[in-house]
Amino acid sequence: MRIIFAGTPEFAVPSLQKLIDLGHDICAVYTQPDRPAGRGQHLQPPPVKVLALKYDIPVLQPLTLKTDDELHIFQNFNADLMVVVAYGMILPQTILDTPRFGCINGHGSLLPRWRGAAPIQRAVIEGDKETGVTIMQIVKKLDAGDMLHKEIYPIKPTDTSAIVHDELAKLSAIGLEKVLPQLENGLLKPEPQDENLVTYAAKLTKEDSPIDWSQSAETLVRKIHGLNPKPVAQTVYNGLAMKIWAAEVLNESTNLEAGQVRCTSKTLDVATGNGFLRIHELQMPNGKRMLASAFLAAHDLNGVKLGV
Repeated sequence: MRIIFAGTPEFAVPSLQKLIDLGHDICAVYTQPDRPAGRGQHLQPPPVKVLALKYDIPVLQPLTLKTDDELHIFQNFNADLMVVVAYGMILPQTILDTPRFGCINGHGSLLPRWRGAAPIQRAVIEGDKETGVTIMQIVKKLDAGDMLHKEIYPIKPTDTSAIVHDELAKLSAIGLEKVLPQLENGLLKPEPQDENLVTYAAKLTKEDSPIDWSQSAETLVRKIHGLNPKPVAQTVYNGLAMKIWAAEVLNESTNLEAGQVRCTSKTLDVATGNGFLRIHELQMPNGKRMLASAFLAAHDLNGVKLGV
């Protein structure tokens, strides 16, 4: 098929690569404009752009698709289908109506659960047993189109959002490979979403980072893993923000005050509102991520109360 691909971050790269490998005619790639990044704040191309240029695919980076000029450019590609994976821009109805087979999206959740900006993180934070990728038709309402196919991923207790992100990126590519032949041959049976089951995955900010040690160890571990790689959960130690990247729940009760540390030379356990939490990886300001055991080699936290 003649396909326009729209995507921006690393999550979308496996899907574009799959479409290229399958031999589809990728006539254009739409992606977000280059953005400043890193300490020098130099302009950096999105990962999808880097891949597209490697294969000499035309790349377009408009600020909007709502103008007549952009619509004409889009129409002139004469595409059969538009495939969207983490593009980050709302598509106007005129764009949705242009390709012969319409526009489809690889969304990182099992819709109708977790529509919106942070579906992967919310699934981890809320303790979902599984998540996945839904290939769906795109309609004007956010993430509300009919579902065409799902790929399921069981969430493990040690999974962070970073891990789940990478797994779902692969599943998006797998799902598209299964869907496209069926779409082309008219074999798909779109399934409407049950609006009664809809949940929204609100965007995460730094305001979500502080840890409330009065919550249970299980809740806090899910939060820590869900906020990895960003915005990262944090507490206060010695007046400084300590980021916590990985932890686990210990199967034992505690009579210590919430936030109080119990540690050995190698283990850093924190009392919570229900049980102990063991910190595995942390980071102090201007420092590198490190194992808790390495941090304990230079710091004595026994009896210290975190979060104050």
